[in-house]
Amino acid sequence: MSDPRDLTDDIVWEVAAIAKVIGRTERQTNHMLAAGHLPARKVGGRWVASRRKLLAAVLGEEAA
Repeated sequence: MSDPRDLTDDIVWEVAAIAKVIGRTERQTNHMLAAGHLPARKVGGRWVASRRKLLAAVLGEEAA
């Protein structure tokens, strides 16, 4: 059985943190999120994403 901390360590909250993970500015990240170019969604008005999925989306198959 996997450790529950593995799942929470993969979660990235807020535009600033997502931008840091993908190496973009907050403005670029906001645009990418709004356009649906990143695998993220809004929960309670805050953006949330999986670090693994973000990296896979930006870097391609290599990160998966």
